[in-house]
Amino acid sequence: MNSFDPREGVFPDEVMLMILARLPIKSLFRFKSVCRLWCKLPSERYFVQLYSQLSAKNPLVLVEDCMVKISKPKSSLICVDCLQGASELSLDFLKDRVKIKASCNGLLCCSSIPDRGVYYVCNPMTREYKLLPKSREGPVTRFYPDGEATLVGIACDFSSQKFNVVLAGYHRCFGHRPDKTFLCKVYDSGTNKWREFMSVQDDYFSQMNRNQVVFVNGALHWLTVNCSCILVLDLDYDVWRKIHLPDGMVYGIGCRLYLLELEGRVSVIHISDAWMSIWVLTYYAKEEWEMVDRVSLRCIGGMVPGIFPICQTGEYVFLATHKQVLVYHRMNRVWKEMYAVKNSSTQPLWFSAHAFRSSIFSFH
Repeated sequence: MNSFDPREGVFPDEVMLMILARLPIKSLFRFKSVCRLWCKLPSERYFVQLYSQLSAKNPLVLVEDCMVKISKPKSSLICVDCLQGASELSLDFLKDRVKIKASCNGLLCCSSIPDRGVYYVCNPMTREYKLLPKSREGPVTRFYPDGEATLVGIACDFSSQKFNVVLAGYHRCFGHRPDKTFLCKVYDSGTNKWREFMSVQDDYFSQMNRNQVVFVNGALHWLTVNCSCILVLDLDYDVWRKIHLPDGMVYGIGCRLYLLELEGRVSVIHISDAWMSIWVLTYYAKEEWEMVDRVSLRCIGGMVPGIFPICQTGEYVFLATHKQVLVYHRMNRVWKEMYAVKNSSTQPLWFSAHAFRSSIFSFH
């Protein structure tokens, strides 16, 4: 390894790696022309993991632009950064009009709006994408109404450089209500194939619950509609199970629960009229929970009925309202507006806001 020589201005390789891993992606790719080592870095597995670990400390919020006209064959996003504010981001490289279904470690799972059953996985920072093979051979028609999955999730594992996409929903024959047969399809990027299995479930999910899917410990997690438990899909064994919520956690009139991730652990945020409590699943195997923070909401009292936590770190929490994205700094107990819709919006921001982070994950 190199040692620092003040006369030559050369830093040790370890220091250079840490500096490069903190650069914005555009700058990192621009510097690939400096030397062979820097050119190879973005494709090296250890550097991809390092970049992801550091970017996790600065989460982003992606807001889908609901004002884009239907005739435009592109999807626009607003990227909200706690450090740099809001900027525009485009998915025009997909050459399709899409809806974001899930996000994980810098990858987005998107479904085509004009073509039902067509899914993409993309990295909007590197503008790379993968068109997934069709999950079913026959066309989606009114006689086969399972084309729109109840649950959609994506799991990205940097250690293996692979990802999975999950489509799950209740089977429904034409003219009948859904039964308890839960059909699950899992796409594996390693094999470029879908696998399928069935189980029996009796849980249901609201639109908000579907949007908040958390990938932790090799499993995807969803909060059920009545917040009675967390439904878990183990991707190693294709097994569904349940995690119980903390004892005494109240859900009902004036109280709401939201499922998030906090530094690699499952977290639940409980919001009442006056308080926001942050819980963490500290002991995953034994389902032991701990409340790590309790925040007074009195200073934003008028917004409380419409706030929706999007993502968090040990330092701050991103929340969406009807027309704003707020950040709460946990250390100094300060609230700050990061983004606001300037024109009238057809739906609240929380319907189109997604947790995100920068990533150099490549599909090649």
